[in-house]
This record gives sequence, structure tokens and C-alpha cells, in this order.
Amino acid sequence: MATLTPRAVFVTRETDYDLLLARHATRGQAQFFLESRGQDIRALEDRHRRLHATLHAGRAAVPADWRQAAVTRADLDRFLFGPEDVIVVVGQDGLVANVAKYLDGQPVLGLNPAPDLYDGVLVRVPLAHLAGLLPASVAGAAATERRTMVEARLDSGERLLALNEVFVGHHSHQSARYRIACGDVAEDHSSSGLIVASGTGATGWARSIMAATHAPLPLGAEERAVAFFVREPFPSVATGTSLCAGKLADASLAVTSRMNDGGVIFADGIEQDFLAFDWGRGVTLGPAARTLHLITG
Repeated sequence: MATLTPRAVFVTRETDYDLLLARHATRGQAQFFLESRGQDIRALEDRHRRLHATLHAGRAAVPADWRQAAVTRADLDRFLFGPEDVIVVVGQDGLVANVAKYLDGQPVLGLNPAPDLYDGVLVRVPLAHLAGLLPASVAGAAATERRTMVEARLDSGERLLALNEVFVGHHSHQSARYRIACGDVAEDHSSSGLIVASGTGATGWARSIMAATHAPLPLGAEERAVAFFVREPFPSVATGTSLCAGKLADASLAVTSRMNDGGVIFADGIEQDFLAFDWGRGVTLGPAARTLHLITG
């Protein structure tokens, strides 16, 4: 039976320049808007050019017999990824997290178009190495990190995957109310919500929480474990603050909503892509079976 040739799928997101033009219709109007506020449009144009130059060079590095496709972040939920795909992310680290939940073992290579702007923790393949790494990733010959992801599974069967973290709480700034259970320990909470983070996410939002609470939880990016952190728990006659952080390897975290409306679960900071989490609904959180296959070069 014939097999499909590999397909390089290039993933990008709209640049700040793209979004500015969409809002103001023309470059002239966008320039006037910024200059009237003491800002220069040329910096945004430069970033825009750098991204598209990297994208153009990346596409030129694809083997001639391969297929190619391109998708933007806004269309990821409607794009059909195939098992033969190799994903090339051109942009900042967060874009890798955005695409990760739509994949099932396909290799991911990240190109950083602006190393002076983006840390490049996940987008760290040198452009000069891309031509060799594409076939090597298909052959299983490229250095790869299998990064642990987080899974949230509702009692209705719906689920979310995240590379960095899953948030459980209220969609606004009011208190989130829920019951949290880990093993034999359970507690009613009123807080700013909680997150469950992977080792990848431990360098982002979770890192800020650990710094603020002075409660570090070491977590490796490939470690088959995740960690949970409760944000600003409030002690009262009905709510506690003892079950606020922990590591989940062999156990999972169970959360039951006590919110009549406004309860949400979302992944990797994408608030628009949420699961409703209203009173009585339950969610189980822990390490996902899937991992992100990140080519490191």
C-alpha cells in the first residue's frame, strides 16, 4: 500500500503589524495613529518582515518531494493534521503550546524569527539546520524531547489538553468556589482559581505563582508528572487553605464546581476555547497520555 510523502505544515500567527492594519484599514492611518501617540510603526514593520523572511527561508528548506501547507493560529481548530505531518512553528514559544493540543505524536520544530524578542525555549531550531532536521525527524534520527502535557477530563467526557497549564476557575475576577480532592484529602475552596501545570509550564505562569508563594515544586519538562497551584485561597468558616499545591504523578486531582455560573476551564491561556464548569460538574486533572515531540536539533 502506498504511503503519503511527508508534509511540512508551517504554523504562524498574525503579527502586531497585521492586527494594526486590520484595525485601521491602511498603513497610512495606522502610522498616523501611532505617530500621534509618539510611537513608530517601523519597529512593527521590521518584526513583520523578519517573521516572513524566516517563513520564506523555512519553506525553501523543505525537501523538493515533500508536500507543504500553512495554517495560522486562528485556524488551528479547523485544520486537519495528518500522521505524516512535520510541524514547523515560526514565531514565539507560545505558538508551540497553541498547536500542541491538536497533535498526536507528530514532530515539532520551532524557528525563532526574533531571538532578541523571544526567549526561544521551544522555538530553538537554527534555520540553517532545518533542511537536515526535517528528514531526520521523519526517520526518528533527530534529538527529541517528549514533553509532558496536562489533561483535564470532565465527567461528561469532554476534555482539554495543554502543553503549559490548565486553568480552573471563574471567567471574571470574582472568587471561584469549588471542592478540591487529591487522594484521601479534600477541601472546599474560595480562591482566584487554580492551575495544573506541566514541566514546560513550570517556567511560565506556575513559576510566577511559586515565586509569590515561596513554595517551589521542581518539575522536569519530560517528567511524567504535573503540579497544581491554588491562586490566593481564602480562609473562612466554610473554606480552607491547606490543600494549595502538590505534585501529581501517580495520582490525579479532582475538582467539583460550586459556581452557579461563570465557571470555566481553559488551556494555555486561550480563554475563548473553554469548557463550561458550572455547579455540580466535575473535572479530573493529571498528566496526559500524549506528549509533545519537540525536535531540539
